[in-house]
Amino acid sequence: MATTTRLASLADLEALRKRLVQAHDPKAVSISICAGTGCRAHGSMDLFDEFRRQLEERGLEHVELRATGCHGFCERGPLVVIFPKKIFYHGVEVRHVAEIIEKTVRQGEAIESLLYKDPVTGEVCLLEDEVPFYARQQRIVFRNNGKIDPTSIEDYIAVGGYGALAKALGGMKPAGIIGEIKKSGLRGRGGAGFPTGVKWELCRKQPSEEKYIICNGDEGDPGAFMDRSIMEGDPHAVLEGMTIGAFAIGARKGFIYVRAEYPLAVSNLTCALEQSREVGLLGENILGSGFDFDVDIVRGAGAFVCGEETALMASVEGREGRPRPRPPFPVECGLWGKPTNINNVETWANVPPIIEKGSDWYASLGTAKSKGTKVFSLVGKVKNTGLIEVQMGTTLREIVYDIGGGVLKDKELKAVQTGGPSGGCIPAHLIDVPVDFEELAKAGSIMGSGGLIVMDEDTCMVDVARYFVEFLEEESCGKCTPCREGVKRMREILTRICGGEGRPGDIDLLEELAIAVKEASLCGLGSTAPNPVLTTLNYFRDEYEAHIFDKRCPAKVCKALIVYRVVPEKCTGCQRCVRACPVNAISGPRSQPHNLDQSKCIKCGACYEVCRFDAIAGDAIYVE
Repeated sequence: MATTTRLASLADLEALRKRLVQAHDPKAVSISICAGTGCRAHGSMDLFDEFRRQLEERGLEHVELRATGCHGFCERGPLVVIFPKKIFYHGVEVRHVAEIIEKTVRQGEAIESLLYKDPVTGEVCLLEDEVPFYARQQRIVFRNNGKIDPTSIEDYIAVGGYGALAKALGGMKPAGIIGEIKKSGLRGRGGAGFPTGVKWELCRKQPSEEKYIICNGDEGDPGAFMDRSIMEGDPHAVLEGMTIGAFAIGARKGFIYVRAEYPLAVSNLTCALEQSREVGLLGENILGSGFDFDVDIVRGAGAFVCGEETALMASVEGREGRPRPRPPFPVECGLWGKPTNINNVETWANVPPIIEKGSDWYASLGTAKSKGTKVFSLVGKVKNTGLIEVQMGTTLREIVYDIGGGVLKDKELKAVQTGGPSGGCIPAHLIDVPVDFEELAKAGSIMGSGGLIVMDEDTCMVDVARYFVEFLEEESCGKCTPCREGVKRMREILTRICGGEGRPGDIDLLEELAIAVKEASLCGLGSTAPNPVLTTLNYFRDEYEAHIFDKRCPAKVCKALIVYRVVPEKCTGCQRCVRACPVNAISGPRSQPHNLDQSKCIKCGACYEVCRFDAIAGDAIYVE
């Protein structure tokens, strides 16, 4: 790190920021390469090394090269953006580096083959902001991802970082900070949606001299990677938010609880902590204010239940991560019996812009009761997968079609699962539901931490419920009987239905079990575990009935309910199915209808997938 001088005052911080800004030429060419986990998996760091090598060889060391956090458009990585114009390239490979340097960096010309082309309109997008995936977003939490090097505190300070902390320490009282957070309408982004300012105020009022704050980075939802990308791409924003919160609450010690499966997040957070301590933005007498605060990282072992705050605290203390009854709540009796405030990564990252720009600005975004923006991981059967940030109240239709580009292969949308494994499945006819805490609850789902899984016509909703309930059964700590036994029984019934052994009373039994588990479980895992069952029963009951009474899976997913056969009048004898079959169950000479041996068929569906002539039929209705 170039800056080693300790910042002893607010004036020192502003002087450093001014020097950094003045040293940067906004008109100079710079190259931003996505170095988030997704793009790294596609070779973005090899790309970075090649850019650096070739820039040095060509005497272009003055061109700034940054490995940044996740840009969000994971479907199209590796991503490269050339500043100051913000020319956007996707799917970049090492072989493209020389051409980019020569044509774009030196001559200012775009390479059309690397530009994004809208698959609907055919329009070629030159700039990042023109790409529909980005154009319809509003980035607050993700404001710095793609712009700064997450391992450089100078980069963060240069774009205004720690300005909100300076404002808080320089003239605001703790009560005033809490008042701003309350007035902003910020609610916890970890799932429950509890008002953040109210939680801070409750913790502040506790008489204890010793208090703690925790950043919950235990992101365990399948398909969710919002918090991971924030920790990887903008770790100082999380630390700044925590420091402001600690000052407001009266805490001197904080912990970031992060999954050990997130090595890049741990690495970048560790780097940010070391840099912040070195310059005096963590530790004793921060910026000469007299306020002391420091943060440690605690690595979680991957238990999903440790996302629940009481289980998380037990893990931080070195005990087995199991929830405990509440009350007392953590703000009253938390870590080691002391008042403790817990917010998730995204919540903490929202704090600096609220303090800097004011509560009125933030409260102007979103809906009446759900303010601001929300980061979502958009995955599943959608064309544009990745991370998005939109205002609360944005409809599912806008997210899936305007940002996500629509359903993969232009198939019919069937449902969108929101809120992770404990969320609900919202059917296609409710596609215009606004995404906020209240409206999702009305539809029977939850916001959760922000996972959105798009499902198409080929999705079996009974199998979806079975999958999520099975996941939750495995992740249950087993402490309370309703969750331990109830979720297990739901999984057994769903497995039986998917296996073609469903019974007439199973639907009523599932509903009865789900309600009992929801009402009697100890923690949030158990109380929300029935959501996938209840919403699929509510919106897709006909699929359950088809499985149980007709012994048929309408989506042709449940293998026990499928019999594949060749339709002779449609079969051209092309032998695609013969080559695709892994167990040689299909035979026949070329140009003649083939035969499928049921005794060998493992019902994998490979023949069904490759047939171009609809000559493979797959359904139980063909059983003789």
